[in-house]
Amino acid sequence: MAADFPAAGQVFDFHYLWKWQADRGETEGRKKRPSCVVIVVTNAAGHHVMFIAPITSKAPESGRVALQIPETEARRAKLDTHLPLWVILDEMNVDVLETSYTLEDRSARGSFSPAFTDAILRGVLRLRADGRVGLSNRS
Repeated sequence: MAADFPAAGQVFDFHYLWKWQADRGETEGRKKRPSCVVIVVTNAAGHHVMFIAPITSKAPESGRVALQIPETEARRAKLDTHLPLWVILDEMNVDVLETSYTLEDRSARGSFSPAFTDAILRGVLRLRADGRVGLSNRS
């Protein structure tokens, strides 16, 4: 796999567009934030579609679904280990790798372990099955 090809579990600095911002008509993320590639799939055109979850230090509001990042995982992903951090599971950005203008630097800052990445994916898939994942299309 090419060094600049994002993989599940990798953490990038990404101009994440929150769903509430997209719903208000915004098209650009307001600031770069660490974000995690949850899964990459190939669409019918052969393009790689990335599903990207935000990472935040703000405790999730009631009704939101997130997974707290253990210190060991934060260290692996080269995130701040002095703050509590969460991967938000109930919303993601969708971006096409080949046409992405939002993934400027394709060098991952770090990666979560396969076990933690799997926990993120399982959580997202459960929410998706219940129709509880909000998506913001970035392509």
